[in-house]
Amino acid sequence: MSTEATVSAPTEDRHPGTTGIDGLSTLEVLRVLNAEDATVPAAVAHVLPSLAALVDAAVVAVEGGGTIHYVGAGTSGRLAVLDAAELLPTFNAPPGLVVAHHAGGPEALLRAVENVEDDGLRGRADLESVAPDDVVIGLTASGRTPYVEGALALARERGAVTALITSNPHAELAHLADHVLAVDTGPEVITGSTRLKAGTAQKLVLNSFSTAVMVRLGRTWSNLMVDVVATNAKLRGRVVRILREASGASEDDARRALEAADGELKPALVTLLSGATAAEARTAITAHSGSVARALASLGTSAAAPEPIAPTASSPEARPVAIIVPTGDPA
Repeated sequence: MSTEATVSAPTEDRHPGTTGIDGLSTLEVLRVLNAEDATVPAAVAHVLPSLAALVDAAVVAVEGGGTIHYVGAGTSGRLAVLDAAELLPTFNAPPGLVVAHHAGGPEALLRAVENVEDDGLRGRADLESVAPDDVVIGLTASGRTPYVEGALALARERGAVTALITSNPHAELAHLADHVLAVDTGPEVITGSTRLKAGTAQKLVLNSFSTAVMVRLGRTWSNLMVDVVATNAKLRGRVVRILREASGASEDDARRALEAADGELKPALVTLLSGATAAEARTAITAHSGSVARALASLGTSAAAPEPIAPTASSPEARPVAIIVPTGDPA
């Protein structure tokens, strides 16, 4: 394992433009933070080709039965846990498809646990189940966290695809990654506080990665969440609206199709778009790994999603919104 580096990571350098931040007004502090935050999307844009290659590798791995592993400590680990947790309600991703490993475990989610990020052996132990057809993504703003190093080293030994998401263009762990996504966010507004720009960059990259993987795996139809899990009244209403948006059907027809499909959105959607029975729709979907588009093609239908349904006067989208434009700074 690597030892403590003598050269600091860019995220730990002192920002020359924010040395007087403690003397600013509240609004001025917020403007400084906002201005720095605004630089992050452009920095992320520079790594999109590398991110695309990682997405493609992950799709191949998942289709082959592999698992995607996120590995991180501190803020990086917490963001990884958040992204993995949200895939179930959003895309109905199977449990275990994306697994987040956070140094220190659940206890470290709510408070700092000393020394866990420096334990490379723990990183190896936590990834003991990694197989050759998996993908292991290490997240470390500094690019040198020993816990992540241990996990990536084991993954390389096992033959898994490896990736590194970092804010250090000269990350020490880059040699352990097949895919290096170095988002150069520079020094933080508050020196070393990587929950700021570096954390925002990691969240953007993870959101984009997991969303693109789900899209490529057929868990959307057009731009609609057709694998959403209806676990409450709001989501049950959303399922009906998704069916209407995707097919142009009336609310009554959408509800009937959903009932015939035993409450499953995808078979109901394929039924509405192709005219197949719910059983035929379910068979086609299963035969094509859950992809609505491929299921429709197999049934001789090439339906495109219709234009979005216009909001009604009673819908939230139709309510007037007051836009307040400031005319000057408060005194």
